[in-house]
Amino acid sequence: MSFEQLRFLIPGWYDVLEILIVAYVLYRLLLFLAGTRALQILVGITALGLIYVAAAILKMNVITTLLGVVFTYGAFAAIVVFQPELRNALARLGRSRLIALLAGTSKHVVADEIADAAGRLARNGTGAIIAVEGDASLDEYLESGTTMRATVSADLLTTIFTPYSPLHDGAVLIRGDQIIGAGCVLPLTQFPVRDRSLGTRHRAALGLSEETDALVIVVSEETSRISVAARGRLQLGLTPDQVRASLSGTGGEGLALAGTGGDASAA
Repeated sequence: MSFEQLRFLIPGWYDVLEILIVAYVLYRLLLFLAGTRALQILVGITALGLIYVAAAILKMNVITTLLGVVFTYGAFAAIVVFQPELRNALARLGRSRLIALLAGTSKHVVADEIADAAGRLARNGTGAIIAVEGDASLDEYLESGTTMRATVSADLLTTIFTPYSPLHDGAVLIRGDQIIGAGCVLPLTQFPVRDRSLGTRHRAALGLSEETDALVIVVSEETSRISVAARGRLQLGLTPDQVRASLSGTGGEGLALAGTGGDASAA
């Protein structure tokens, strides 16, 4: 076999470009699914695929036939199961990273205001839950509360969560430097929580962090502790400075995900 016949095995620049694009898309997809229930479902589907391949090699006709039916109609079921993730992925495509970079100063200001509010609420023993939107849109949760358009400030957040105020019982949703909703109902975690002292606010914070990439700040009414939930993990007993670091991105992700003594993972 001559070299000319094997020439098609040598990738050109166009092939390399295609490989890099596909690799990047797969990387972003896995990054998007990391820490969510969708990733666990995807692992289950992959396991079924491996079982199907093994059954086909071993000529187990009954298993291959059953799994073939599952895969045939499973695509329609996947659309329903992954509906929130698909919607959030499309929302990401419509949002520019450049805008986020240009808003860096505003991000630190918002972090200061939220951390200040969390500190005040903790000192007063006032319960609160604040969800800061990431790349995944939180629009679907606005329907359960009251839509707002107000600049984030510690005074406003403290006022919203004042006991007996109309909007105190629920979550505040923040997008950029704007409060976009208050009194919103968040999904509770579907996983068992080891710490039985955690209440509904903490379970709701975990639930939202499992389904989106939002950073959720919780102030406990019973213990006055400040907690942060991210990617299905909950870090307890934080200071306002640590909350500020989480929100501004200066070490916040590692603090929320790794944790030390106060880790209360729902997994």
